Amino acid sequence: MLCNTSVSQCFPSDRILDFFFCCGAQATSRRWPKLLRGGDQATLRRVPSGFQATSRRGPSYFAAGSKRVSPERASTGSVNPVCVCRYYPALRTLEQLEQTCLPRAGQYRFCSIMSDNIPRLRTLIRDTAMSQLKDFLESIRKHSDKIGETAMKQQTARPHNAIQVPGAQELVDFSPVYRCLHIYTVLGSREQFENYYRNQRRKQARLVLQPHSNMHETLEGYRRYFNQIVGFFVVEDHILHTTQGLVNRAYVEELWELALSKTIAALRTHSSYCTDPDLVLDLKNLIVLLADTLQGYGFPVSQLFDMMFEMREQYGEILLKKWNLVLDQDNFSPIPVATEEEYRQFTSQFPFQDPELDKLPFPKKLPFSEFVPQVYSQLKEFVYACLKYYEDLHLSSTEIDDVIRKSTNLLLTRTLSNCLQYAMKKKNVGLAELVQVIINTTQLEASCVYLEEFISNITNVPPDTANATKLYGTSTFKDARHAAEEEIYTNLNAKIDQFLQLADYDWTAAQGGGDPSDYLSDLIAFLCSTFSVFTHLPGKVAQTACMSACKHLSTSLLQLLLETDVRQVSMGALQQFNTDVKECERFARAGPVPGFQGDTLLLAFSDLRQLLDLFTQWDWSSYLADYGRPTCKYLRVNPHTALTLLEKMKDTSRKNNMFAQFRKNERDKQKLIDTVVKQLRNLISAHQT
Repeated sequence: MLCNTSVSQCFPSDRILDFFFCCGAQATSRRWPKLLRGGDQATLRRVPSGFQATSRRGPSYFAAGSKRVSPERASTGSVNPVCVCRYYPALRTLEQLEQTCLPRAGQYRFCSIMSDNIPRLRTLIRDTAMSQLKDFLESIRKHSDKIGETAMKQQTARPHNAIQVPGAQELVDFSPVYRCLHIYTVLGSREQFENYYRNQRRKQARLVLQPHSNMHETLEGYRRYFNQIVGFFVVEDHILHTTQGLVNRAYVEELWELALSKTIAALRTHSSYCTDPDLVLDLKNLIVLLADTLQGYGFPVSQLFDMMFEMREQYGEILLKKWNLVLDQDNFSPIPVATEEEYRQFTSQFPFQDPELDKLPFPKKLPFSEFVPQVYSQLKEFVYACLKYYEDLHLSSTEIDDVIRKSTNLLLTRTLSNCLQYAMKKKNVGLAELVQVIINTTQLEASCVYLEEFISNITNVPPDTANATKLYGTSTFKDARHAAEEEIYTNLNAKIDQFLQLADYDWTAAQGGGDPSDYLSDLIAFLCSTFSVFTHLPGKVAQTACMSACKHLSTSLLQLLLETDVRQVSMGALQQFNTDVKECERFARAGPVPGFQGDTLLLAFSDLRQLLDLFTQWDWSSYLADYGRPTCKYLRVNPHTALTLLEKMKDTSRKNNMFAQFRKNERDKQKLIDTVVKQLRNLISAHQT
């Protein structure tokens, strides 16, 4: 039974009718675009404006010079079966046919054929839109670094009013996303589409966040990595704000948390391989740009700034490693200056003032070595390097001043101090080098006040600000100087021991010579030469070194006399030994370094002098009678020491006089020695009791 309404009244277009007759005749899909070209203009005007593309450029969906690559011709160059992307009008036409036109047309066979093909056409439209969406996703995955690069250029250009850079979102044609979203919404499969889109983007996020293994080798490696991250989130931010729920805030925040953790872990790993401070500084600036760019899109970036504060320790460590080279290259010699220009060049590098030196004619020598101006210059460079790192980290002037001072203190107390200690412990460092270290550290200690002013000037924070961190330079250089002083005392004593090893006394000699021993003459000449280079040392240091050397010499000579290997000592050997001690006293009396009052330096040899006087003058009656009294002439002679030496002389006397024992003088002398030995033993026993 036919419907009373004519077919021409039921269908809005003869083209649609012709198309479906072709479908009924099993036409190929190449005829399908006739339907999609159909539809009235009123239907086309009903496409929601929120789903229109914001841009029309790109290779597939990105700018490619002045030409736009059409999605329909992206692969084959031919027109897609569903032409010119008018999917929404086609769906509206199908809906009109299915719900209005076909029911009114009646039970015609062609109506049945048309009705059966409607689901197939909807599937075709959906699949074609999905295919273009997949092309879009693949394209933005490949070009996310370009999107990110553009976004970061925008961030760089914004505060400087530079030439306008095209917006990152202007490079992308988002129409495939909007179109596919709308088609799936019309077809009742929006949730399916949302899940598919989010899952695909999650997979892409994991790929984007996976850094290259050699990323740490160049700054460009980090830059590409950051560009990809920024490009990914610029796209997601745009989708978030231009679609009604395709992605939501929770989904974007979840991806951002994943990105933060992956990015920070990658930075920790790869930046740890870096040994170039300039690369670390450039990387920090790049991270700041990354953080500022993403913060402009509303993403929280505090963890990135925390990461940069972690990196400052690594940056400082790399800077500190450069300091070993400073000491390794020093020659530990005063700087010679031949002209006024050279003199001004050095004094401009280091705050040095010496009115007495200014009066001397050229050529002349600065008291310090090249180590001093190098250290001071590098201290200033270190401060500048720290200041560069802390720029753009959103810190106040007070905070920057505080962290710079703390970093400088770490340089002074750990690195510089260790370098000085290492330099002083080297085997090839002699007394002259140690003297130069003391002079250098004294000059650097005096320069600390100028370093304080320098830091205050570049940070604009007065040094007397409450709670301001003070530099530890003074204490660092004092400690280094004291260590150098101890090394001088130790090395000087070691040199004395080397000379004493050359001593070759004939302990059984019948008579002593009138001249000092050769080894001692050489030792005295060495001491005179050594103390002559102490002129630039602080007075107390030179005096302490001289007194220490004389005491060590006196003690060593006494030990040489009392060694167990020396079993016998004749009076002749003792006379030669006394001649050598007199030479030492002459050296002390001459005043090898200024500043000693009277015969203060002679006191170092007083124990040895009293012992030798006791034996050479054989004044045992005075010693035994006055022992223990403050007025005793031999107050510094220990009875144990006297007994040890006397027994060695007793053995010598017996051996040399075994055939002259019947001589009265020899018998009397032997009896006297025996008597003195007995009295000394009684004296020792009495005092021990």
